[in-house]
This record gives sequence, C-alpha cells and structure tokens, in this order.
Amino acid sequence: MKVNGKIYSLAQPLSLKDFLEEKGFNSDRVAVELNGDIIPKGAYETTMLSDADTLEVVHFVGGG
Repeated sequence: MKVNGKIYSLAQPLSLKDFLEEKGFNSDRVAVELNGDIIPKGAYETTMLSDADTLEVVHFVGGG
C-alpha cells in the first residue's frame, strides 16, 4: 500500500480507522483520499484497506 508516497505492507486487512490510529494520525485532524476518492470520516471504521491501495492523508493545520 502506498501512503503519502511511502510503501507499507499490511500483515492483514485493516480498517482505515485502525490504520490511522496505528500510524499516529489524529483522525479528527486529517482528510483522507483513498484511490482518488475522499473518504467521509463516518466511513473510516468500515473502509477496509489492502496492499493494492493508494492513500493520501492530509493534516489540518491551524494558525493565524
């Protein structure tokens, strides 16, 4: 699986929510694109990932 340009290998199928938690992402502060489609936050738990997927994770940054 490619995540933000880096290659990862999944030992087993994993939900998007579990993957984000495992990699230290705060799911409340990111937007996720999976294979070209934006994934709604409500679907993170039911969206399953595989090694064939391409994932882009974008962090929201506050400032002013």
